[in-house]
Amino acid sequence: MDVPVVVAIVVALFVLIVLFKSIKVIPQAQSAVIERLGRFRTVAEPGLNFLVPFTDRIRARIDLREQVVSFPPQPVITQDNLTVSIDTVVYFQVTDSRAAVYEIANYIIAVEQLTTTTLRNVVGGMSLEETLTSRDHINGQLRGVLDEETGRWGIRVARVELKAIDPPPSIQDSMEKQMRADREKRAIILTAEGQREAAIKTAEGNKQSQILAAEGAKQATIMAAEAERQSRILRAQGERAARYLQAQGQAKAIEKVFAAIKASRPSPEVLAYQYLQTLPEMARGDANKVWMIPTDFSKALEGFARQFGFKGEDGVFRYEPTTEPVDTSTTGDEEEVSEWFDTSTDPEIARAVRAAEAVARKEVDAPLPAVPPAPAAPVAPVDVERTEAITPPRPEA
Repeated sequence: MDVPVVVAIVVALFVLIVLFKSIKVIPQAQSAVIERLGRFRTVAEPGLNFLVPFTDRIRARIDLREQVVSFPPQPVITQDNLTVSIDTVVYFQVTDSRAAVYEIANYIIAVEQLTTTTLRNVVGGMSLEETLTSRDHINGQLRGVLDEETGRWGIRVARVELKAIDPPPSIQDSMEKQMRADREKRAIILTAEGQREAAIKTAEGNKQSQILAAEGAKQATIMAAEAERQSRILRAQGERAARYLQAQGQAKAIEKVFAAIKASRPSPEVLAYQYLQTLPEMARGDANKVWMIPTDFSKALEGFARQFGFKGEDGVFRYEPTTEPVDTSTTGDEEEVSEWFDTSTDPEIARAVRAAEAVARKEVDAPLPAVPPAPAAPVAPVDVERTEAITPPRPEA
């Protein structure tokens, strides 16, 4: 191989090495600390950067994104001398690459140690119960202290979270027992409360049912009494009308019989014959053992004929029909007693029955309001004199 060719190759390789050493590409969200001859020169930003070959070099590449670091559990003693194990998570971001490289040797270890000491400081002044219930307070104090201390390292702490707080196993067992006892206590209280409410509701229901039963019995008694009163009134009115009709019928029958007797002009012999026919009827009866026939009944008939009859041409006494007109009209009486035979329902009674049925069907709300006694249905006054049996006067014998 010729010497010029070798020289050319060496020169080409040297140029490539120089170019490789002088051109650097920094990715986005990263930065590079550049040193020249061991001394800080600049911070290379993301993109294309030119360096002086063989004098400039990259000391460190820094990730500018927010980083999440989870530290292992740290034993911390609380104010009541109980050791708890706490896991922490720190969210931080490098804001100054030069300070992160030159102000601290390892900023991640520094953040971890600072977090541990600050956590022990904060939790040491709190009891176990406060530690378990004050996570936000502890997070805020840790973030404030870390952000203030790491600012000179070019680091910004965004937030600090307590991932887990684990008390000792004995304390966990005691806490579980306490929680179990609290739950059992609440269950017993809720059960007793439920039983009390159930008893109250049952008593209220019994009260309402007794009130409704009493109200129903009251309404039933009122309606039964009203029905009994109305039935007695109607029965009395019916009996009064029946007696009136019976008396009127008897009066009409007697009137017709006497009119027929007078019209037929019977002789004493006919009356004697009728008298003899009536004697067996008069003697019929369980109490009649012996019946005596008077011997002078003919004289009695003769006297009866002489008193009411007129002597004829043949010497026989006969009845003569009366020449005076007999007023048989009963228009006034019929108008007076026409209401006795009215079978229509009294409007007042019908209204009282409808009102009682409406009250009985009405739903009762709880609590039941006081129900005033139902007013008695007004009833027309009963004329005692008119209820008596009206018996027309019997004609004199």
